[in-house]
Amino acid sequence: MALSKNQVTAIVLAGGESTRMGQDKALLRFNGDTLLSHVCLIASECTAQTYVISPWIEKYQNFLPHDCQAVKEQLVLNACSNTPLIGFAQGLKLVETEWVLLLACDLPYLSSSQVKQWFSALTTVFPSEIAVLPRSVKGWEPLCGFYRRTCLSSLEQYISEGGGSFQSWLAEHSVRELVLSDRSCLFNCNTPQDWTVINSKIEGDGLT
Repeated sequence: MALSKNQVTAIVLAGGESTRMGQDKALLRFNGDTLLSHVCLIASECTAQTYVISPWIEKYQNFLPHDCQAVKEQLVLNACSNTPLIGFAQGLKLVETEWVLLLACDLPYLSSSQVKQWFSALTTVFPSEIAVLPRSVKGWEPLCGFYRRTCLSSLEQYISEGGGSFQSWLAEHSVRELVLSDRSCLFNCNTPQDWTVINSKIEGDGLT
């Protein structure tokens, strides 16, 4: 039996500086909402609690669903860099459920129906496996999948030793692959060219 939404907490990371996009991609308008609110609505539909982690929560607060809690990311001065790992670790400290759904704020093609289907995969995970994630030829897709809350101690140790890469950290652990029937949900909006592709699809689907 798949887990219920009350057994999973969501963390949405919105800490990127959008340097390649040239503007804040979290606030790009998408189907009448922002990209950030689109992802947050999916998270709130699928989980008991959603935390949005960002150093700039003030500019995002008005775009969040009422049941999403904004958490100000504290920059770590001694870290090698303030990567998404930092925000994830800080968000994990707030979680009480066994499983966490971690999402980037720029997943325009993700849907709540897809995420709910993935829940069944969590019932087959071995105790030694800390995460359930999609995989590509480049490695794990760390910002669209599930983690055990208990991975926090390992993550904090990795960060304290100067680590800043999801791929390197995950390589130290056992991870279950989340097999996807539709990999378009992993499409990230990082550049103006990506945004052009997204808008072309919206227009083609008649959603504007």
